[in-house]
Amino acid sequence: MGLGQPVGENYANPNTCFFHVLFKAAALAFYVLSALFIDNFVIIFVVTVLLAALDFWVVKNVSGRILVGLRWWNEINDLDESVWKFECLDQESLARLNKKDSWLFWWTLYLTAIAWILLTIFSLIRLQADYLLVVGICLTLSIANIVGFTKCQKDAKKQIQQFATWTIASRFSSTLQSAFSVV
Repeated sequence: MGLGQPVGENYANPNTCFFHVLFKAAALAFYVLSALFIDNFVIIFVVTVLLAALDFWVVKNVSGRILVGLRWWNEINDLDESVWKFECLDQESLARLNKKDSWLFWWTLYLTAIAWILLTIFSLIRLQADYLLVVGICLTLSIANIVGFTKCQKDAKKQIQQFATWTIASRFSSTLQSAFSVV
């Protein structure tokens, strides 16, 4: 299987996995292949950015929640400050998530960003400012999901640790109380 992919397990959510990969592959493929077949920058820009935006939305609102149990968004509070909000499944539900689904989610998220970085470098080398705009938008959308889900995952781990600490502390406290109440 390679690259640490879980062995012996099927995808639990094959349709979600398909759409998680579809828009990433479509945006990258259209951008790369359109240079060979289409001579109209506006069409390349609109279709590529539209596919990347669809990918951003699907990952942020659908596949992130189903494949890894995480969801994030950003709000502006009353003080006009940007505030990150995170949602994650409880620890028991997170433990039941399919490892192969999770593996696909994270690897495709990072590999897509790497692909857009490489295409950015090619645009810089070829001095194509207009195409640099396209890959810049796609890279920004890709990195926004990476940052959002990475922060969300860290927040989920912190919540799980706090819950575990609270559970141990409350059990210790109840054990002490019962030990002294018997006396």
